[in-house]
Amino acid sequence: MSPRIAWFGFLKLAGKVAKLAGLLAVLGGIGWGCWQGIQKVFLKNPDFRLQVIALNANPVIDELGIAATAGIDLTSNPSLFDIDVKDVERALKNLPEIANAHVQRHLPGTLAVTVIPRIPKAWISCPAAGLAEVRRAGAMLVDHDGFAYPCPALQVESVAILPVIELPASGENPVQAGEKIHQPELEHCFLLLNSARDADSGAMQWIESIRQVNEWSLLLVTRQGTAATFGLDDHARQIECLRAALDHAGEKGYLIDTINLIPKYNIPITLREEPAAPPKAIPVSIKEPANGSRNRRARDLGSLLKRN
Repeated sequence: MSPRIAWFGFLKLAGKVAKLAGLLAVLGGIGWGCWQGIQKVFLKNPDFRLQVIALNANPVIDELGIAATAGIDLTSNPSLFDIDVKDVERALKNLPEIANAHVQRHLPGTLAVTVIPRIPKAWISCPAAGLAEVRRAGAMLVDHDGFAYPCPALQVESVAILPVIELPASGENPVQAGEKIHQPELEHCFLLLNSARDADSGAMQWIESIRQVNEWSLLLVTRQGTAATFGLDDHARQIECLRAALDHAGEKGYLIDTINLIPKYNIPITLREEPAAPPKAIPVSIKEPANGSRNRRARDLGSLLKRN
């Protein structure tokens, strides 16, 4: 190849490279211009600044909580397009008290947030695992599906009336926030609580606590301090008997201390003459009453319960 031919070949290649570079420069300029246009029209446009967090009514989180959970700095006046709605959804779903969440941008300046909170069924007490306190913010609640979560400050007042379920410590199935509780004791307590609510819509008003005391029985403590022993089944009959006994005691002006509802007939009870102590968040063990006028053993409620 002669030097002249090589030179013309080089000029031809250089021309192609120059054309390609010019094309890339034009495309780059167009892209830059488009980006600047997007910045001006959307990202830097004050009309698209976050102005409102539209949150559905719920008992677990408010608008400030949404911003804190999503890491949104409200003082920086962020653009709505700077907020990744998927990241916000993931952050909300990671909160134990929220079952599901959905986030959308509503132009020009609204972040629409819909959360589905967990519906609590009872407080959880497990003193052996360090969960002794109930009815306060941060104490453990359990929803209808068995998921445990710490009570948010916004929800304390509305759920304070719920009963307490006391569980044993379990190394295999510990009570953890955001996790489902896999303990048969919880299922047994749920069955009794469901039967009480089916029989009496106001059951939450008079049930203080429930716990499983052994392999065949549960202990329900009322707000007046009555300790009622239930079996693991036949709860509808036992609830009916308990309500009849409590109603009768109220009419006659005496207080029931303990009652064993497992027998169908000759139901044993003990009475106390003094007013009941204030309800406790965690039920104490039932002690055998001493002999004397304060308690009378083995009272037969058969005649009382025949009418039920």
